[in-house]
Amino acid sequence: MPTLLNEKGFKFFFYANEHRPAHVHVMKSDGWAKIEMETSVVVYSTLKKQELKECLELLSLHRRQFLEVWNAWFGR
Repeated sequence: MPTLLNEKGFKFFFYANEHRPAHVHVMKSDGWAKIEMETSVVVYSTLKKQELKECLELLSLHRRQFLEVWNAWFGR
């Protein structure tokens, strides 16, 4: 389970056997989310509204880096 970022209490990661579209899993406290990296579409979330907003801001800031790691991991 490669971890992409630990910041502001959020852990961004993906699983080693993932599938397309490129997406990231995010955990914070008691909540979690699954978000498509390229479009920021929230597939599922139990995060509080403010936490999800912060999470999406962090994804926006680190999107390029996250996608580079994803593509390198899966050989794309």
